Amino acid sequence: MYQFSKRLVDIIGSLVGIVLFSPIMIFVSLYIWAVSPGASVIINNKRVGRNGKEFHFYKFRSMIPNAQKWLESQPELFKKYKENNYKLDPDPRLIKGGKFLRKYSFDELPQFFNILLGDMSIVGPRAYLKFELKEQEEKYPETSDDIKIMLTAKPGLTGLWQISGRSSVGFVERIKMDAEYARNRSIFYDILIIMKTPLVVIFGKGAY
Repeated sequence: MYQFSKRLVDIIGSLVGIVLFSPIMIFVSLYIWAVSPGASVIINNKRVGRNGKEFHFYKFRSMIPNAQKWLESQPELFKKYKENNYKLDPDPRLIKGGKFLRKYSFDELPQFFNILLGDMSIVGPRAYLKFELKEQEEKYPETSDDIKIMLTAKPGLTGLWQISGRSSVGFVERIKMDAEYARNRSIFYDILIIMKTPLVVIFGKGAY
């Protein structure tokens, strides 16, 4: 019953989100195209989903074209990036206005299409890059059990860690939160997280 109800909420919620935010998505697309031409305005990379299955993950591009390749060509910066939970602050890869897009989660809006397709849910754990999850698990082996539990749930547009600090939360604590959600997920838990999300987005808490 929970899975059926959750999927129904995901379908309705994603359709409402696509219609409601379509003017913003059009504006963001045009803005990215204007300030950073030369690459698609939407990133389509693979992330780890439920049961470890990879899926195509959609997100507005807030960085320069070929940002990851450029970063890997900068040894010191790439080392700092890996040591800092795969984050940089400030991040030299960001396009003009990119930090604003990320802070207020405008870059996340294309994930409504991931939800509609069934690869993601409105509420769930973070969607990790495969290499990132593997390297972090090797670095923090104590997270292995929690990662297995986390992967029993679909990744979410929002979730427990997203409303509890976002990028300011370290990997170990983030995985604990995601595993806690996976253990205790319910429609009421989802509704509680959804209700807390707007304030986190409005104030840009923990984003960079």
